[in-house]
Amino acid sequence: MNFKLLIQYDGTDFHGWQVQKNKRTVQGELQRVTSLLNGGKVYVCGSGRTDAGVHAEGQVANVKMTKPFTPEKLKQAINGNLDKDVRIMHAEIAPDDFHARFSAKSKTYLYRVINADVMSPFWKRYAYHETRKLDLQRIKQAAEFFVGEHDWTAFSSSETESTNKKRRIFGIEVVERFDTRAQASMIEFYITGNGFLRYMVRSMIGTLLEIGRGERNTESVREALLTGRKEFVGATAPAHGLTLLKVTY
Repeated sequence: MNFKLLIQYDGTDFHGWQVQKNKRTVQGELQRVTSLLNGGKVYVCGSGRTDAGVHAEGQVANVKMTKPFTPEKLKQAINGNLDKDVRIMHAEIAPDDFHARFSAKSKTYLYRVINADVMSPFWKRYAYHETRKLDLQRIKQAAEFFVGEHDWTAFSSSETESTNKKRRIFGIEVVERFDTRAQASMIEFYITGNGFLRYMVRSMIGTLLEIGRGERNTESVREALLTGRKEFVGATAPAHGLTLLKVTY
C-alpha cells in the first residue's frame, strides 16, 4: 500500500534529506524505521532534497508498505521510533501511482531574516541574523526579475546533477513584520516554483541581501539570469534560515 506522509524536521543535526553513508539524514532515518516496521527494506521517496541544515514544515514523501497499517497506526509507529527532531505530522493512503517528487506541481520555500543588532536565541537555529539595515524597496524591485522561467545556471551549485537548469518561479513575496519573540524586524522571503536546483534558493536570497545592503545593483539579477555568470550572484545565504514550507499536488 502506498502512503503519503507529511513530514516536519529541524534540519540542524541532519546532513540533509538524501541518504549518505555514515551520516545522519532525514531519508536515512525514515528508511531505517519504515524498513524495521515493514520487516524488509523499503524506499522513502521525498518531494525533493533539502541541504544540510535546511528545515521543513511541509516536506512530503511516499512509501510503499507490504505489511497492513492504517494511516494513523503507521504515523504513530514511525514517530515512536524516531528522534524528536523529525516527525510525521499526517499520513494517508495514496493512489499507487502517487509519487512525492514527480506528482508535485509546486514547492514553496521560506527564508527568514532577523534584521536587528541583537539576535534572539529562540530564532538562532531558524533565521539568519543581518545587523545591517536592508533596503526593502531595492530587494522587492530586484526580486521581480526572478519571476518566470529562466536558466538558473548562475544560481546553482556546480555539483548540481541536473543537466536541465531551467525552472519556473511562479511568485516571490517579500514581507517585513515585527516579530514579538525576536523583539525585532523579521523579513520573510516566500518563493514558489515548479522546481529548484541545489543551492538555488539560498543563492537567490544571498543576492537579494547584497542588493538590500547596497553592495550590488538590482540589474545584477537580470544579468545573472541572462549570462549564467556567477560574478553577478551574491554569496550563498546560510542553510539554517531556509525552510521547505509547502508542496502542492
